[in-house]
Amino acid sequence: MENTGLLSIITFLPVVGGIGVLFLPRESHANIKLVAACASALTLLLSVAVFFVPFEMAGAGEFQLTDRCDWIPRLGIQYKLAVDGLSMPLVCLTTLLSFLSICYSWRITHRVKEYFLFFLLLETGMIGVFCALDIFLFYVFWEVSLVPMYFLIGIWGHEQREYAAIKFFLYTLLGSLAMLLAMLGLYFHFEPHTFDIAEMIRRAPQEPLLAGSVRGALIFWGLFLGFAIKVPLFPFHTWLPLAHVEAPTAGSVILAGVLLKMGPYGFIRFSLPILPLQCQQFAYVVAVLALISIIYGALCAMAQTDMKRLVAYSSVNHMGYVMLGVAAAMAAHGAIDVKVTALNGAVLQMVSHGIITGALFLLVGVIYDRAHTRDLDAFGGIWTRVPVYGGVLILAALASLGLPGLAGFVAEFPIFIGVFGIYKLFACLGVIGIIVTAGYFLWMIQRVLLGPLNEKWADMPDMDTREKISLYPLVALMIIIGIMPMWLLSPINSAMTALLTRIHVPLVP
Repeated sequence: MENTGLLSIITFLPVVGGIGVLFLPRESHANIKLVAACASALTLLLSVAVFFVPFEMAGAGEFQLTDRCDWIPRLGIQYKLAVDGLSMPLVCLTTLLSFLSICYSWRITHRVKEYFLFFLLLETGMIGVFCALDIFLFYVFWEVSLVPMYFLIGIWGHEQREYAAIKFFLYTLLGSLAMLLAMLGLYFHFEPHTFDIAEMIRRAPQEPLLAGSVRGALIFWGLFLGFAIKVPLFPFHTWLPLAHVEAPTAGSVILAGVLLKMGPYGFIRFSLPILPLQCQQFAYVVAVLALISIIYGALCAMAQTDMKRLVAYSSVNHMGYVMLGVAAAMAAHGAIDVKVTALNGAVLQMVSHGIITGALFLLVGVIYDRAHTRDLDAFGGIWTRVPVYGGVLILAALASLGLPGLAGFVAEFPIFIGVFGIYKLFACLGVIGIIVTAGYFLWMIQRVLLGPLNEKWADMPDMDTREKISLYPLVALMIIIGIMPMWLLSPINSAMTALLTRIHVPLVP
């Protein structure tokens, strides 16, 4: 189906809500929050409806629901949106976490109008990144998603918010500029020149950038820098812990749950299908950096006493699994079915990590709102006072450490199956990350919830209705995906099978 307008409505509905917020009086906090919540809720409902009705699961390997028109004809730039089995689950993840974050943000009282306006603009930018099928349009949405997060951290963050916001902006801007230069290199490579991503993917096997060529290597590493900073992949991760710690709770949820997924998405959408020979050439380097991210991130998380910083480093650890699966799919050797398994796990891990880590950051925010501290050693035995909070925290931690029956396990398991078929040593070493992850989450549970009660928190209230509304849908999805993953894995598998079948070409020396 073409020009249905569905994707355009989903993408720009939050901006419409933002325009509505602009026309409301600054003092009308309740109405501003209500308009923002309604716009985000409608976006979520429409994206879920599209996923389960017009979106064809069986045809998820091809682009669907295309909205297309000429934008700047003289340069060949189009307004073109479409989704497949890779992007549609990420669109739904974005709309879900955005809505739940807005619900959680009901407690915001400082510069309310600007806060919700930036949040709605951020939602449009993120959705656009996953839907855009024109390089220029993709880059516009990529940059649009950068600016609101800068202000959310810089205005509503904690003590070092300005420094964290500037560091986040500069790191991401550096990657964006490298990515832009690489994309221009791709534009000029294809004859006739095109910004159309789908056209580049179609023509890449017939017009490959040869492995070993300087031009091909520069384009690959330009894209790599832009995407690796966003993942973030070691050693480009240093902006992440500070940004997470200083961001407001809802900002941390979006940062971990959605913005980090834009990096692996870029590798899978651009690097793998358009630069298959360069991917084969440099797959081992990506695999090594992914393995370092897994082990280093887990060890750093184990060393933390700040609860939010622990969850932040766990993201470095878990996104390392995603990139290890991507690196296995990039390799020059190995059967297609093994690579498909690794890539299926990587994409499923992107979704499950967004759900689980989003819940963990919300839980950190819940306890910080009550105690005004995130120091793990300041708590102890509070499960007797906050049983609902304790139960949800344990479930989210167990999901993150990969307990069978929950979303984390069904995502990590296919990654390790696929990686073992390509890089056996890396798969074995990657298990170290799982062991350390279990250690730091169990230690967190023990220090916060178990043991003798710290009487300082004897009157701590349990989660309220707003917090439950924000967390219960994520808890339900952790369980549903863990027990019945095929409704989500089926479109992902269709897209990854089509992608790898299309690019399965021998390495050119």
